[in-house]
Amino acid sequence: MKQKILYFFTVLFLPVALIAQTPATIPKDAKIDVTIQNASNGKMLNNEIVVFKSRANGVEYQGLSDSTGQFSLRLPFGDQYDYFILGFHDSLESNVLNIPALKPNQFYKGTFTTINIQFTPPASFVLEGCNFETGKATLNDDSYTVLDELVAYLTRRQEDKVEISGYTDNVGKAADNQILSQNRANTVRAYLLMKGISPDRVTAVGYGMSNPIDDNSTAEGKANNRRIEVKTLSND
Repeated sequence: MKQKILYFFTVLFLPVALIAQTPATIPKDAKIDVTIQNASNGKMLNNEIVVFKSRANGVEYQGLSDSTGQFSLRLPFGDQYDYFILGFHDSLESNVLNIPALKPNQFYKGTFTTINIQFTPPASFVLEGCNFETGKATLNDDSYTVLDELVAYLTRRQEDKVEISGYTDNVGKAADNQILSQNRANTVRAYLLMKGISPDRVTAVGYGMSNPIDDNSTAEGKANNRRIEVKTLSND
């Protein structure tokens, strides 16, 4: 399920010095400063990864924001880069940074540009690919890939506490679906704890057949309603 993200970029190009220098010591890259801020409350966001992907060769460069919501990195000039915040499982909307090429005896001195990013972190997302055996709380083997991605995500975002929310479709009795959804949420929580996530960061709640996100009259709709959601409890 795609989340609508409030996502703004401001790029400030600073004065650039072009200086002749011995060819062997001329830098072939440019310094980029990045700040990341929560658009909802103004808080600087730490542990956010921004990816810069070269349009020339597809190489990716990453930066991780510190406790002040900032980081710097260097990118080869003479290229364009699509850049975006790395969300869970999907990358959020990208923008483009152009770093013009220079003559052989020139380089960029100091900071080439400052990028200010403002966005609102998603409050919840569906754990797509997390599936169970029919009528059971036993994970399918192909579910561990996405669960391991969730482990990595929570390991990086140490301040986050989350609720693992289980939902079912409307087939069967409401009481049975309530129990099944709780057991499935418990299974996901147990896996996260086994992988080292602190128990006080993860709760599990089953909601049964409540809060459908699709039409239960179709097979596809039922499949969408049978889901695990991850809700962030402490992203302010």
